[in-house]
Amino acid sequence: MPLNFSPCVVIPCYNHGAMMAGVLARLAPFQLPIIIVDDGSDKETQQTLAALADLYPQLTLIRLGQNAGKGAAVIRGLAAADQAGFTHAVQVDADGQHAIEDIPALLALSTQHPDALISGQPIYDDSIPRSRLYGRWITHIWVWIETLSLQLKDSMCGFRVYPIMPTLQLAQRIALGQRMDFDTEVMVRLYWQGNTSYFIPTRVTYPQDGLSHFDALKDNIRISLMHTRLFFGMLPRMPSLLMRRRAQHWAKQREAKGLWGMRVMLTVWQLLGRHAFSLLLWPVVAAYWLTAASARRASQSWLARVRSRLQERHLPVPANLNSYRHFLRFGDAMLDKVASWRGELQLGRDVFFAPEAEAALSTDQPQGKLLLASHLGDVEACRAMAQLQGGKTINALVFSENAQRFRQIMAENVPQAGLNLIPVTDIGPDTAIMLKEKLDRGEWVAIVGDRIAVHRQRGSDWRVVWSPFMGQPAPFPQGPFILAALLRCPVLLIFALKQQGKLHIHCEPFADPLLLPRTDRHAALEQAVNRYAARLEHYALQAPLDWFNFFDFWHLPDANDKE
Repeated sequence: MPLNFSPCVVIPCYNHGAMMAGVLARLAPFQLPIIIVDDGSDKETQQTLAALADLYPQLTLIRLGQNAGKGAAVIRGLAAADQAGFTHAVQVDADGQHAIEDIPALLALSTQHPDALISGQPIYDDSIPRSRLYGRWITHIWVWIETLSLQLKDSMCGFRVYPIMPTLQLAQRIALGQRMDFDTEVMVRLYWQGNTSYFIPTRVTYPQDGLSHFDALKDNIRISLMHTRLFFGMLPRMPSLLMRRRAQHWAKQREAKGLWGMRVMLTVWQLLGRHAFSLLLWPVVAAYWLTAASARRASQSWLARVRSRLQERHLPVPANLNSYRHFLRFGDAMLDKVASWRGELQLGRDVFFAPEAEAALSTDQPQGKLLLASHLGDVEACRAMAQLQGGKTINALVFSENAQRFRQIMAENVPQAGLNLIPVTDIGPDTAIMLKEKLDRGEWVAIVGDRIAVHRQRGSDWRVVWSPFMGQPAPFPQGPFILAALLRCPVLLIFALKQQGKLHIHCEPFADPLLLPRTDRHAALEQAVNRYAARLEHYALQAPLDWFNFFDFWHLPDANDKE
């Protein structure tokens, strides 16, 4: 532990005398100095706290003359801690709902990030009132908008470690909310100040005999006014908040946030259903559209290319072709993704096969097929094809370091999905052998042909083929096409596009098999990629908002431009 790291515990208490003995007993093993701030409690609680102060020599008791609110009590406790020479304070609520046993984990993270606010990220059991749960989600969304970030995962948990000096400096400059609006406001304003937050999952229980001081009318009004202040406070800070984000090529971006988001989506979906969940999409997408500058620029560039290509071909340009609607369409695809996982997309109602698709997919051969897909549209169409084929297993190759966790999420929530995710970093002989065995068993294999893998060969030498696409050469990976040739099986192109509000699956033969003769392998490979790129452009112009490559598709990461 750093020499300048000196923690204590601060507990705001208002009429929770009956629970304090249990809280202190659970705190005793950690041997931390404790400051209790009696926030104008009744006589019975005052007597109980006085007796406990005599019992615990490491306990300091501070009394406020009248009830001032949780926020005021916490700030008073932090000031006392600062005067006593402490650098950090663990805030614990007096009602006993927090997993106090997680204090060592919070403090360990605080030593790594001494200027940050370390907070619990609640894991609730069935004891939480539904009204509280729904209210928290509304606050989460407002906080993401107010910070233009998803960094703050939970702003309402009262189990946290404050860096004392930055928090007191903030309280001296700003009149913070003093009651139920305090926890959220102080976290958001610390984030604005440059003191971000880190989170540790922790269990939270609402005791059956618990005492709540939440006033449904007054506190909801306070919280609404707080979010109004924070929203308008965010506006002048928008440039600096946006500058915190750094653009990276998709292949270098960590997907942990996305995986966390998948769990969140599934949880909210189970609680609220799709229709209620859809209402959350607009503010979330708006916040992302405002903050994701690199993705927004890529979207605008893509749509400019689409307009140019359509005009060159004397084709009509769709109305409402703008980047915000592009982001909304991606958000809607995420909803389709969840619905697909949960088995809620039905053939003939939500999903339709184009006339040529069923003919291409039908087969009387025992051998499986390779589906060459893309990030144009909803790749979850694989599940609909599994339905069509009577429960056939579709093995989807995923180039992602987090694919194993993604597969775990799928298994936890929709074990019946019929879609087996196979995480890979590169396509080698072992991968080909494993997939050949699956094809021989009649299973199908799906792989995208429009994204390069994270794994690189020979320094900055990417295994790509530069192929004409939307008016400019773009890098396409060699791996999927070489794999198709090695497997020597029928290869189909598949595109799932949202058209007339429904998901339409287009499928067409590509090769049977794909041949790459040794004598002219490079030319044959280039010809195959060019055909794929041409068909990708054909379908992309039919549904341009279904293009889900939100990065500069025509450039390699950390590579010079190539012709």
